[in-house]
Amino acid sequence: MKIVVNIDVPELAPAIAFYCAALGLKHNRTLDDDVAELTGASVVIYLLQNAPGSRAAATAPDARRYVRHWTPVHVDFVVDDIAAAANRALEAGASRESECIEWRGSKCVTFSDPFGHGFCLIEFAGESYRSYS
Repeated sequence: MKIVVNIDVPELAPAIAFYCAALGLKHNRTLDDDVAELTGASVVIYLLQNAPGSRAAATAPDARRYVRHWTPVHVDFVVDDIAAAANRALEAGASRESECIEWRGSKCVTFSDPFGHGFCLIEFAGESYRSYS
């Protein structure tokens, strides 16, 4: 099984700039003018340009709004140096939403990107949470 991460954004150019600057990802290619493929993580990340007000599916109760929102599914980016990664994310335009929290051998800081999506930067002392259970 292969996993890819799709992130809806209102415009590709500023989203490509943010994710490349904030996380050190690379813009690999653009497909059909509305999908950008980013590489450099353990999964391929696709930025999908979708207009504000459009719906994810015909049965979706809400239209897309690019303001800060909450969802139980979000992306965690594992980094080697959380302080340096947090600074890089902030300089790229992320909004910091928490202080650094230490939990089960990890350090975590929560952010939102300029498009309203929450994400975390996590630094593990070992390989994962399991290393310290």
